[in-house]
Amino acid sequence: MMIWQFKPFNDLTLDELYRILKTRVDVFVTEQACAYSELDNKDKNPQLRHLWCEDETGQVLAYVRLLPPGLSYPQASIGRVLVATPARGKGLARELMAKAIAHTQALWPDAGIQIGAQSYLHGFYSGLGFTRVSEEYLEDGIPHIDMIYVK
Repeated sequence: MMIWQFKPFNDLTLDELYRILKTRVDVFVTEQACAYSELDNKDKNPQLRHLWCEDETGQVLAYVRLLPPGLSYPQASIGRVLVATPARGKGLARELMAKAIAHTQALWPDAGIQIGAQSYLHGFYSGLGFTRVSEEYLEDGIPHIDMIYVK
């Protein structure tokens, strides 16, 4: 059973926050061997929303954060997109992003959406309605491109 959660920082329980941060560190720092400051002070922004899916034991299966316009880009943004290793290959990433796009548009209907995507995921994000708007650049040693939602 999958349970979807959608909350601002101040509504997260300590256990939820711990599970989210642990999963983000497991994926972005450990799995991707990327030493960077995972805690960037954006998570606590009162407009930012955390969206995640967990199983009945509370294990985070997928996660994304929705950032208000002006926090990362002039547009609203979707970031820290992840699917935990045991949940991969089941279509959860597409479901997560569909929910993230819908929530972002509901929260900031006139802002547009921009993301910084890992370059190898260009096809995935294009299939969701994003188009590339930048040259490739390195972020924390990983090739990225900026993309704008156009659907």
